[in-house]
Amino acid sequence: MNAAVYLGKEQLPVRNVPEPVLNAGEVLLEIDACCVCGTDLRTYRHGDKKIIPPRILGHEFCGRVVETSAPGAKVKVGDRVVMYVVVFHGKDRYTEMGRGNLSHHRTTMSYHHDGAFAPLMKVPAAAVEQGTLFPVTSEISSEHMSLAEPLGCCMNAHTRLGIGLQDTVAVLGAGPIGMMHAVLARLQGAQQVFVLDVNEARLEKARGFDIDAAIAVRPDRGHHEELRSLTDGEGPSVVIVANSAAPAQNDALEIVAKAGRVNFFAGLPKSAPEVPLNVNHIHYKEIEVSGSYSEKKSDFQAAYALLHSGRFPADKMITHTLPLDRIEEAFPLMESGEALKVCILPRS
Repeated sequence: MNAAVYLGKEQLPVRNVPEPVLNAGEVLLEIDACCVCGTDLRTYRHGDKKIIPPRILGHEFCGRVVETSAPGAKVKVGDRVVMYVVVFHGKDRYTEMGRGNLSHHRTTMSYHHDGAFAPLMKVPAAAVEQGTLFPVTSEISSEHMSLAEPLGCCMNAHTRLGIGLQDTVAVLGAGPIGMMHAVLARLQGAQQVFVLDVNEARLEKARGFDIDAAIAVRPDRGHHEELRSLTDGEGPSVVIVANSAAPAQNDALEIVAKAGRVNFFAGLPKSAPEVPLNVNHIHYKEIEVSGSYSEKKSDFQAAYALLHSGRFPADKMITHTLPLDRIEEAFPLMESGEALKVCILPRS
């Protein structure tokens, strides 16, 4: 079969590899669709020390069960499924707390196990036993259901933030993750939702969503004044940092209202993870600052349910589809802002 195999920085050739062979307890999926994640782009451009080449990437997928060697599996041949892609290999304090995304005993599809940029993908026995496969029970397309994984990561942040009817929300970053955050904030009843970015192409796409304003980030900090003018001079009560530009973290602390909440959803590059912060904003404005990383199984289940409900505008999120042999075209589309989500169709 043909698969997109990561060999190192800017090396993702589509090459012929053997089809997966099942061991006891495993499940074989035929992949319908797999979206390209921002982490796939980052790995392609800069590498990732957690990924040992050669590795088939792809962890945002939907597929069909075509074979199983797991008699006790909760899915059967013919089922269309999505997957919570974290696999546990033991328990620790974090799994006991229900925060398995922080566990020391976790591996992940596409990082430690071959992923879904291929027509076929093998699900490890431990993942099958842990009930990580969820049947798709509605008529929603496989492309749209492949958004469950990134949407679950956003759910993790929103669980921590507790956005409600009294909130005004600013999302720093109008990429696909930023727009997922904006949609979730609106669905949770936020009074106002704003999206900010430096890229006009992304802002133009953002204006097609149910938000109150798409605001350009300017060097003269005019976006600060624009936000204040739209929020009775106070600033937003919640700010979500959904981009990896270091200045955005200070921006968030400056623009958030007193007694506000800030979530650092996006990490910084591992080569430059430190940034000077004016922590007096946290002190004098009594800001609550949180981080969020990956997703808990409960977050994935919430995303799965939301997609099934039809309330999430998945059609606006996926702007491009490509066959597997054109996967490298996805990266400049994402970097330029021309695309939000790019979905790869491995069998086309």
